[in-house]
Amino acid sequence: MRPTAKDLAEAAGVSLATVDRVLNDRPNVSARASRRVQEAIEKIGFVRNLAAVALARNKIYRFRFVLPSKGDQYLLELLSRVGEASRTLKSDLTEITVDQIATDDPYQLSRHLAAIETEEVDGVAVMAPESPQVRDALSRLMTRGIHLVQFLSGQEKLKTADFVGVDNFAAGATAGRIIGRFLGKEPGKIMIVAETMVARDSIERRRGFDSIINEQFPHLRALPSLETYGDRSRAAAIIQNVVARHHDIRAAYVMSPESRIPVSAISEHADLQKVTVVVHERTPFSEEALRTGRIDAIIAQDPGHAVRSAVRIMRARADLRDPIAAQEKIRIEVLLKENL
Repeated sequence: MRPTAKDLAEAAGVSLATVDRVLNDRPNVSARASRRVQEAIEKIGFVRNLAAVALARNKIYRFRFVLPSKGDQYLLELLSRVGEASRTLKSDLTEITVDQIATDDPYQLSRHLAAIETEEVDGVAVMAPESPQVRDALSRLMTRGIHLVQFLSGQEKLKTADFVGVDNFAAGATAGRIIGRFLGKEPGKIMIVAETMVARDSIERRRGFDSIINEQFPHLRALPSLETYGDRSRAAAIIQNVVARHHDIRAAYVMSPESRIPVSAISEHADLQKVTVVVHERTPFSEEALRTGRIDAIIAQDPGHAVRSAVRIMRARADLRDPIAAQEKIRIEVLLKENL
């Protein structure tokens, strides 16, 4: 059985009250007593039952997700998973809320983050494109004692914050490998589409993609990245222009998590039976497009796992313990029509 506080007190030769003061970092404990308790902890393998401590203190864990206000089906999936976690964890003394903000406006987002009070939350998971303003706001958030998780997209120079999401360089390299293998030896061009190249995930995916195409498939040429900004009319116009100028496009790689707008625009101006299409994230649209042959592969990460992982990390940090790294690793999944 797990050693109890009573066992710890007996092993240290001190009272239960002294053990309680040491474990909870309270005053009026001599250095000798504190040392004896710490040595006994190591000797008998005592581990605090943090859930019981939280219950006894009636402690409520307060976590917040800051997500984009604009999005499509993948954003709806994330919101659904956060709502699911919120309902499930209420009985575990955990409150989860969501703020939706224009994350593509770094000044507005920075002001929003600055307004978060330490009395309101214990941890914040933020999904936002990279910018100096947002990076500074997140750094100040941590300085004020709020535990931060960079959710799915991070800031390059904010190394001290936790990150939840796939290795985006590896995800882009995976897309490069799939497209290179699917296209074979015939030369051709690859259209690259992103919502924005400001986002760290898009930058890393493009770097990973290029590393494979340039080194292993030199007969293929990846075109400059197109930015749709999530706008349907802009996506249609720029994709139409690229298809008109490059008649030898043999593949399209959609790096953004929302693929409905770019794939719909590509289908209007190119024959998808002749173009290999790889997208990111499993949504109702991408799943149906894969089944019907409009796209060829989905590179996905489990949004439910990502949300649960962010919550577990914030809770671990709130309890002053390290997260379990292996448990929080988000896997890259490759979906084909045959394994849906």
